[in-house]
Amino acid sequence: MTSIVKVKTGSKFEDHGSYSRLVAVDNWIFVSNTAGRNPRTKQIPADLTEQTRQVLANIEAALASVDARLEDVIAARVFVQFPEDVETVMTAYGERMRGIDPTLTMTCPQLGATEYKVEIDVTAYRGAAQAEVQRRTITL
Repeated sequence: MTSIVKVKTGSKFEDHGSYSRLVAVDNWIFVSNTAGRNPRTKQIPADLTEQTRQVLANIEAALASVDARLEDVIAARVFVQFPEDVETVMTAYGERMRGIDPTLTMTCPQLGATEYKVEIDVTAYRGAAQAEVQRRTITL
């Protein structure tokens, strides 16, 4: 039988929009678009690098709630509020995701508020971190 776990953080946005921060279906894990609000202080860092790191820390905590790790992420979508910030976000993201190397889509849509400079959602597969990985390089 399929097992489904739905995780909420208590965010007013989750309640208002009727969504879960994370849904795990067996070993497949889907994490909603996540902003860089510190869950303890409720503050969003103004510094873009720190905001990106906080987003990834928030995602990591959500994954841990279902016994998964950031290293289990297989796909990521990064939404950057301002195109001129892509390089900064890419650098901070790359520092934490190096070696995990999920697929990545990075785009610059308007986000819900200007204080949100970056939001990320991910798909993970529980146990992917322990899988044997073959790395290949192709020429396009």
